[in-house]
Amino acid sequence: MMPIVKLKLTFEYDGTGFRGWARQPQERTVEGVFRDALDAVFPSWTGLAVAGRTDTGVHATGQVASVDVEGGPPTERALEALNTALPEDVAVVQAEEAAAEFHARFSARSRSYRYRVLIGRARPALDAKRALWWPRAVDFEVLDAASELLLGEHDFRAFTPVETVHKVFLRSILAARWQRSGDRLDFTITADSFLRHMVRTLVGTMLEAGPQAPERIGALLEGRPRSEAGLKAPPHGLYLESVGY
Repeated sequence: MMPIVKLKLTFEYDGTGFRGWARQPQERTVEGVFRDALDAVFPSWTGLAVAGRTDTGVHATGQVASVDVEGGPPTERALEALNTALPEDVAVVQAEEAAAEFHARFSARSRSYRYRVLIGRARPALDAKRALWWPRAVDFEVLDAASELLLGEHDFRAFTPVETVHKVFLRSILAARWQRSGDRLDFTITADSFLRHMVRTLVGTMLEAGPQAPERIGALLEGRPRSEAGLKAPPHGLYLESVGY
């Protein structure tokens, strides 16, 4: 009988061609193609788990999965074997053996996301599905001041849909900032966990509020209703960047 090995797989994907992570009937999903690749590489596997279930159109540069495998290639060859079986818009970047109790979701201590915005009058073509084009005026210093208010523990119910499975809306933000490089703005945020659509609604609210962004964010963090926050930024600018364990 072959020994069971727990694999920790770090991988990236372009979310453009997927209906999110979670497997759905008659839909192309990241989980679906990942399961197909595991079937092709390992005679037996169970317990596939992922650190974060991304929505339709959302990308990942540091997604993490855990899975128990039996047979197939040794761990040092799992990366190449899986990438041979995966489509071109998904790739494993690291494969390593983990402790038997490791779980990609429940062992995670933090997750980091990046939201990319392109400013300026010219509509981008190459990054049309990888960043939000925002042709309106932007004050970077104001945006960054608003992001500083997010640090610490706050009530984020204003930044998640009214219809939600969440019962607790307090989240602890470990890091948050805006960065600028030419016409590209990146909002990065790390937290113990996130509410659904939280990052996208934070970005949309800050951009929409303009000069009033710090004042608006400060008030909303007091547990205001969703109706008082701003628009939800589209999914194609969002990236799951890394998971902390």
